[in-house]
Amino acid sequence: MKTKSKKRLSVVLGSMLAVSLTLSACGNSGNSEKNGNAEAGTNAGNTKVDKQVAIKYYNWDNEAQSAGTDAMLQEFMDQNPGIKVEHVTLVPGDSVEMLKKLDFLISSGEAIDVVQVPSLGGVLERATRGALAPLNEFYEKDNLVPEDEYYVNAKVDNNYYGLQYTKSSNYVMLNKDALDEAGLSVPTFGWTWDDYRDYAKKLTKGEGVDKRYGTYFHTWELYMNAPAQTMMKDPFVYDDGTTIFADPTYKYFFQLRKDMESADKSAKSYADALAAKLNYRTEFFNEEAAMILAGNWTIADPGNTEQYPHEFKTAFAPVPVPPAGSEPKDYEGKYFTSGNMLAMGATSKNKEASFKLMRFMSTAVSDNRLEFSGYKKADNETLLTKLVAGKEDMYDMDSLKYTLFDNEIQFLDGAQVMTTATSELTKIIDDGFSRFMLGNESIDKVQQWMVGEATKIINEKGVIK
Repeated sequence: MKTKSKKRLSVVLGSMLAVSLTLSACGNSGNSEKNGNAEAGTNAGNTKVDKQVAIKYYNWDNEAQSAGTDAMLQEFMDQNPGIKVEHVTLVPGDSVEMLKKLDFLISSGEAIDVVQVPSLGGVLERATRGALAPLNEFYEKDNLVPEDEYYVNAKVDNNYYGLQYTKSSNYVMLNKDALDEAGLSVPTFGWTWDDYRDYAKKLTKGEGVDKRYGTYFHTWELYMNAPAQTMMKDPFVYDDGTTIFADPTYKYFFQLRKDMESADKSAKSYADALAAKLNYRTEFFNEEAAMILAGNWTIADPGNTEQYPHEFKTAFAPVPVPPAGSEPKDYEGKYFTSGNMLAMGATSKNKEASFKLMRFMSTAVSDNRLEFSGYKKADNETLLTKLVAGKEDMYDMDSLKYTLFDNEIQFLDGAQVMTTATSELTKIIDDGFSRFMLGNESIDKVQQWMVGEATKIINEKGVIK
């Protein structure tokens, strides 16, 4: 999603689940188990490995995540006895520092086989430096079309450099009891941010310390311009490499935020959210707010009543779309999705074995998988069943399954143009939003300033194509 836009709410689901629940390693019974293993073997790819080889799998697992990864790697080795895989955790629990260490290893000439990268941009940046191997020949050998296999593909100059390992996406969580009380139905795809504003007004109840707001907007960039963060391929640049800060969604959503907190009083103020350092989960589960924009890293939370005590049922809805006249440039009506990627080092001496492992990790049916897969044919519903097991009464399951899996919900292809100046551009979003919300500068003046600052940075840093 984007937890801060630079993460794009791509927070690893497994790291959240490790704290809130323990996944059982129960296998399927009877023929279904046999079929599951057969499918995993097929999905791992048909590339042949003729002799025993040793390869390394690099990532940034923390201790809890490492156990799941090790179990999946063992499954792979059991099915492929000719390949030995060493799991190398470069920097436990820190993807940013992990990438720095990875770059050092690459520059020192170490043979990198398979590496988990936290974002599409991380793959594209290293691909343009020649650090990663193109995957085209392996896809062709196995008669695979990448776009048919994965939601997001890392592609530079018609060469594929990474495949999607995990899948994250955004949604809205709603207090189902509050909806019923207000006579409101659970929204479906196509509801707009104007509808969201209307829902928030109708869900606002009470006064003072007993007030329940219709919604809560957290302090991340996701909540400063949700359409740009959830319905555009990249939150910083268009496909032509120019800044998106001139996009009509900025004027629309900045004004929506101000109107909802100042005129409607259906959302806590941005100033209060900053000053009190509020927690968005606490705001929702403590019934301080009836709706919140979140993402699939929170799926386990409604059932985790020990950490988040509450009695109401949680419903789910797709992210609202911008109303007519406020759509982003090149609007497709599809959602952004992200996730961790798998890539192969250009220096790998065992590329066939490495690709076989990449396919297995991204496609295998495994009880050890803790995160939704970026593989289009994955059975993510089975994983969902495990995540909510025993707590189904805390969920509106129909709306959850619809929001996550219905064919009406479509996703954008991965961005083909990105910038390396994400931290600088993120600061411009933060500063521009603060100038509008707290400094009362006009939206036109703020947007003009944002565009000017972003253009200077993009011209200086360039873009990845």
